Amino acid sequence: MAVRAVRGAVQLDRDEAGHMDERVGALLTAVMERNALAPDDLISIWFTATPDLHSDFPAAAARKLGIVDVPLICAQELDVRGAMPRVVRVLAHIESDRPRSGINHVYLGAAAALRKDIAQ
Repeated sequence: MAVRAVRGAVQLDRDEAGHMDERVGALLTAVMERNALAPDDLISIWFTATPDLHSDFPAAAARKLGIVDVPLICAQELDVRGAMPRVVRVLAHIESDRPRSGINHVYLGAAAALRKDIAQ
């Protein structure tokens, strides 16, 4: 089985912990479903959040989904002038038999504009 990486992102409407849980939870659920992943397929997940998000750690949403024995880490995204605000990005390392071309990266809502080349 190969190690693969899945990318994704979602934009939040507001900086509130409950809203972050909802949106990040939806993103992780979509990543899992669109790639036919089970929790045991996850190796680790990196989260980044834009500097305007302060209400909670994105990884907290993963824990609430039951992803409890997978290493998670959060970091702050670069503060680039003109960048889309209130965005959480994920980079999940997975075990999968799919070729790289078969990995479904997930960019929800307005975040699809970040990677028009790979967003579904």
